[in-house]
Amino acid sequence: MKSLSLLIISCLITLNVSAQTHFHEFDSKGRCDGPFTYSVSLPEGNYKVTVVFGAKKHPGSTIVRAESSRVMLDAVETDKGEFITETFAVNRRSPGFESDYVRLKSDVAAKLNWDDSLNFEFTGSAPCVKSISIEPADVVTVYLFGDSTVCDYDGEPYASWGQMIPAFFGPEVAFANYAETGETTNSCISSKRFAKGLSQVKAGDYVFLEFGHNDEKQTRPGSGAWYYYSTNLKIMIDQVKAKGAHPVLLTPTQRRRWKNGQLIDTHGEFPEAMRLVASREQCPLIDLTAMTTTMYIAMGEKGSEALLTHLPAGSLKGLDKDLKDNTHFSPFGAYETAKCVVQGIKDGIPGLSRYTKEGWVNFNPACPDAPESFMWYTRPKDTYQKPRGN
Repeated sequence: MKSLSLLIISCLITLNVSAQTHFHEFDSKGRCDGPFTYSVSLPEGNYKVTVVFGAKKHPGSTIVRAESSRVMLDAVETDKGEFITETFAVNRRSPGFESDYVRLKSDVAAKLNWDDSLNFEFTGSAPCVKSISIEPADVVTVYLFGDSTVCDYDGEPYASWGQMIPAFFGPEVAFANYAETGETTNSCISSKRFAKGLSQVKAGDYVFLEFGHNDEKQTRPGSGAWYYYSTNLKIMIDQVKAKGAHPVLLTPTQRRRWKNGQLIDTHGEFPEAMRLVASREQCPLIDLTAMTTTMYIAMGEKGSEALLTHLPAGSLKGLDKDLKDNTHFSPFGAYETAKCVVQGIKDGIPGLSRYTKEGWVNFNPACPDAPESFMWYTRPKDTYQKPRGN
């Protein structure tokens, strides 16, 4: 992958408004003085966001991320004097629900996903923004539950497919990413994370469940693929169905572990256990274990390093030795894996696939994109912090 220089966020604007329509004009001629962030204090829920891009005197190339760096829009290109309007849906949440709350670790509670504002990051090679409009939205919500391969990351160097996938969908869908590092099916339930998400789920929504990386390391009695893991999946599926929503299972993404030129499977019986649960409960299944395995093999032992977080010493603050993480994705790997998920949706979930953006080209994991074709504008947080789990 290309080396990526850090873009400093130039300005932070915070406003407090009610849940009614909010409008802010940055500049009548278009703001184009570098990357900036923008925050609005709002109740939790889904919001339709309409942004007018462009500037009277400058060409622009603007990327929009929301909350903990969920990619809402890939680069919006505008010519000098051209203005383009784009709309997307974003979900905001808080830890409390009913008379309870999610048990958050201190570092997780500090994430933008859990504060009392709706947060935006405007970046890219030449961000140009004229105005933003925000209003409550009644849209289909896709809830994501899982581990460090799914969760949103505020800063560098890690990324996940869960924070990339919103960019592939139109404004009829909002993604609510409840995944977190180190999560198992047990901890997702015991921390009240799943109960919180479920309290927001409505009929017609989708609930994606990707677990396995950390469940497979448990050693207490009853652990393993066929008891706690399968049972917890069944419990969550039943609760989702009781809400009139659609559960979707995703087998765990493969680890990048090579030996004697061969990619080694590390998940044992867990993918097969999930496949069996999906079949028995008649749930859609996206086989990310198989898809990411195919993708790693296609890129080869050395080439597949670009998909994971491999960085030289000194490239990040606090990173005093080479980083060779073969579980957690680089932004490029997260983007490619998000394409795997979207392809799984296109192949097996027609009710949701109809909301993908026009121009989608079917993705074959055996033919991944070239790393040099991917450009990532780094986030303002650059402190190295290894995710929980492996």
